[in-house]
Amino acid sequence: MSNASDAPRTDDVPAHPTSLAAGGRPLTAGVAMLATAVAVVSLLVGGLLAAVALTGHVFGAWHSPESLTPGLIGAAMLGTAPGLFALNRVRVWHEARLLVLPLAVVLVGLFTVSLLNAGQLYIARGGSIVPVLFSLGWLFVLGALCVCALIALAWQYLTPGRPPGPGGAPLPGWSKPALAVLGSAWLGIGTGLLVRPGFWADFVPWSVGRADAQALGVWALALGVGVLGALAEDDLGRTGPALIALPGTAVALTVVLACRASAVNWSSGPALCLVAMVAGLLMAGLSGRVLLARSPVAPPRQDPAAQS
Repeated sequence: MSNASDAPRTDDVPAHPTSLAAGGRPLTAGVAMLATAVAVVSLLVGGLLAAVALTGHVFGAWHSPESLTPGLIGAAMLGTAPGLFALNRVRVWHEARLLVLPLAVVLVGLFTVSLLNAGQLYIARGGSIVPVLFSLGWLFVLGALCVCALIALAWQYLTPGRPPGPGGAPLPGWSKPALAVLGSAWLGIGTGLLVRPGFWADFVPWSVGRADAQALGVWALALGVGVLGALAEDDLGRTGPALIALPGTAVALTVVLACRASAVNWSSGPALCLVAMVAGLLMAGLSGRVLLARSPVAPPRQDPAAQS
């Protein structure tokens, strides 16, 4: 006869296979707070930029020849916000870095672009009070978030931890070539727009200025880093928050492009490439979420009847 001590104990089974028991650095409070702060700012500022752009008006920290550029910047901010909020549920760094490192690229990149093009900011050029105050707030908030991001990342990498365990669900082989092409495309275009905006701006299928081209390049570079980072991680269990941000960004970009379609030269090759790249982000995000839900690293669903 078996006794109660022979029965398996459910409290010995971890609820999440990718918990701290699997090793790795614990996610610091600084990174979690940074992600939440950026998510709130992204909702407010990104929502404002996107909403104004949808009306056909130009609004931003600097003068843009076309409302589509600040609208796309706002859409990217809106799309990443849900993924940043989801970082509050992450407990280990290796499950968060796929989204946090591209976030650092965006913060440092946009702040650097704003400084390099300081003469184009409304605070330097003058104008009505609203864009002047917005450009001042843009510069101040970006600068503060950059400092916080650098401190939080330094704190995170100085936090001791054990090496993470082996990945529980590697990416399927058929997805890797597509991710390599998609990530390289975003990375290459972003680098070109940042380094040589005067040349690469001609490949943008709508009118852009130097600051516009470099700001778009920052976001393209961050998207490339995120997609190629997923390829380097090769573990679905480490892509959770990023898989929320990726399709969200693609959908937000699609809405702005569709509403401001008249500003885009759709007959050009770059426009077709842009459509393919945005569609690639959407497909990568959705397929990744489906694969993650079916993988062994997904947390088991609890039966509500069993809890009652």
